[in-house]
Amino acid sequence: MNDYAKYLASRVTAGGLSRREFMGRAMAAGVTLTLADKLFTESAMAAEPKRGGHLKLGLEGGAATDSKDPAKFLSQVMFCIGRCWGDMLVESHPLTGAAVPSLAESWEPSKDAATWTFKIRKGVKFHNGKELTIDDVVATLKRHTDAKSESGALGVVKSIKEIKADGDNLVLTLTEGNADMPLLLTDYHLVIQPNGGNDDPLASIGTGPYKMVSFEPGVRATFERNKDDWRTDRGFVDSVEIITMNDATARIAALSSGQVHYINRVDPKTVDLLKRAPTVDILSTAGRGHYVFIMHCDKAPFDNNDLRLALKYAMDRETMVKKILGGYGKVGNDFPINSTYALFPEGIEQRAYDPDKAAFHYKKSGHSGSVLLRTSEVAFPGAVDAAVLYQESCKKAGINIEVKREPGDGYWTNVWNVQPFSTSYWGGRPTQDQMYSTAYLSTADWNDTRFKRPDFDKLLLQARSELDEAKRKEMYRTMAMMVRDEGGVILPMFNDFVNASSKKVKGYVHDIGNDMSNGYVATRVWLDA
Repeated sequence: MNDYAKYLASRVTAGGLSRREFMGRAMAAGVTLTLADKLFTESAMAAEPKRGGHLKLGLEGGAATDSKDPAKFLSQVMFCIGRCWGDMLVESHPLTGAAVPSLAESWEPSKDAATWTFKIRKGVKFHNGKELTIDDVVATLKRHTDAKSESGALGVVKSIKEIKADGDNLVLTLTEGNADMPLLLTDYHLVIQPNGGNDDPLASIGTGPYKMVSFEPGVRATFERNKDDWRTDRGFVDSVEIITMNDATARIAALSSGQVHYINRVDPKTVDLLKRAPTVDILSTAGRGHYVFIMHCDKAPFDNNDLRLALKYAMDRETMVKKILGGYGKVGNDFPINSTYALFPEGIEQRAYDPDKAAFHYKKSGHSGSVLLRTSEVAFPGAVDAAVLYQESCKKAGINIEVKREPGDGYWTNVWNVQPFSTSYWGGRPTQDQMYSTAYLSTADWNDTRFKRPDFDKLLLQARSELDEAKRKEMYRTMAMMVRDEGGVILPMFNDFVNASSKKVKGYVHDIGNDMSNGYVATRVWLDA
């Protein structure tokens, strides 16, 4: 039985996937009719369907500056909010990361992977009662490929040369072949909206399992169940409330006292304490997320690669994983890819903490005086402690780090991608191409290290259209080395996503795609009263 079939069986057990839906999806994934029937029967017998109730989430990562426009989603809170009310054309499989159908029920590439045809699902209604059409899909993608939209997905969709309808099908013509095109459409900004959101991008009208009732940026959002949802394997509760709780202590107190059912970004240092609570479950998921210290390669003093190398060698990664992640993660190597990605570049020497090498490169850089590092607890759990720990490891190399703690509210607009040296995090992306296209391509809006190399850009485009996996893997290895040795990212650790819930919460799906069950937590779980 393949991983996708196992996942489908879990959704039957969750009480949300009909026999017809299960059989159709399982057989499309290559499962035989006999096995599919057996799996459904066994899973249905184990099912404990629970519908109803009011689900409350206490989440870090919201701000007064949050926008309801999916193109401008930045924070963890908006990531989860978007999943509640909207759908993309394609989703990623939670266990393998492979592309699976959503509003696009199937797709077919041309031989050179430069033209893709997507069959759009029929019978789907928006929350306002309007039926989804191919025109809505075309308008949505066109809006996100327009630089004026300021879409966070611009870097991954700008390679689309033409977007058009062919009857009820969507046809995308690319500037070059891209074998990963379906996965690119899983980007959480690409929520399909009526007329693409051109009429009102802030309306929060989509095809998702919940309808938005209210929204106060940086405070809370509330939802009610969409009774006309086109899917039956999600949206189990009657209503959802997402409360912004940027204070870690407040989140833990709210969960422990039963004020909320789920919290995100649990500081690993508090896990043992939470484990003692008889009403709490710890939800730890390994994935592609990573905590970073980002330097702007185009701003002094970080425009000097010897200084950048000095700061990389001054990072004690093993200690960082142990003390900041509490062991819930793995050491990073200054490029944003780990072994969960297809075509992971193996054999790259692990960069280790080396004060002597750090001192050598620091002296060679010619820099003197302190180096200002800005941080905040909202950057990632334990970010302030991580900055202080880094400050101590740098001292052994003769490097003076000045740590400035910034307020959490507004950090993602006033510090990240603005100030030249700061702490941050990335949730990872479905493919290497998308991760690099979003944050390392010279023209990417979210190139938060200002890493700009024409030869890197050229390799990225070549790898994108290369169908020979061996050649493509070698290209990705070269790109990883460029970022590792000359880029502006210090990547000490890949974090496990550590969250927690009430034991009343059932059906949680551990998804390698991103945090909070890839943002789908509210849509996948149910309450067992």
